[in-house]
Amino acid sequence: ACVLTTAAVHLDIISPFQLYFNPTLIIKHYQVWRLITTFLFFGTLGFAFFFNMLFTVRYCRMLEEGSFRGRTADFFYMFLLGGSLIIVIGMFVNQLFLGHAFTTMLVYIWSRRNPYFRLNFFGLINFQAPYLPWVLLGFSLILGNSVIVDIIGVIVGHIYYFLEDVFPNQRGGFRLLATPKFIKYLFESPS
Repeated sequence: ACVLTTAAVHLDIISPFQLYFNPTLIIKHYQVWRLITTFLFFGTLGFAFFFNMLFTVRYCRMLEEGSFRGRTADFFYMFLLGGSLIIVIGMFVNQLFLGHAFTTMLVYIWSRRNPYFRLNFFGLINFQAPYLPWVLLGFSLILGNSVIVDIIGVIVGHIYYFLEDVFPNQRGGFRLLATPKFIKYLFESPS
């Protein structure tokens, strides 16, 4: 969907002005598709687009095949919660496109769930997975990009990670983000 959306913009089939996040247009003009399309456009075709696609596909797949293996409903619910929280924060920070924040959220959650995984960034530095979101934030700074979307992704990723993985394991803790039964029902395979 991200590739098709970006290609459609690149080919002038649609305009980014039809896709960007705008609460006023969503509420007053019922342009609810913007709640989805804000996550699907990553800018013009180029290095940043391919970099984002690489990270989105890689870490989404690693989460799905790793900590969410056999838990499709929980995986969907993470997407739903994360996307919703990114949209709420996006209303206050005036960001037009939130796909990069969503990618950063996925990277953050994966990195926290795989704390001993060693990574190499462009052959320059070696580090353990929990540092990956911060390395990417630094890379954004070096490229002169705004880091607001990176920070949004880290915040949302941390909220999810804390409420799903940390808090339930504390004394007196419990699982706050249990996937609702109706969502589990949607993803159950018929027996």
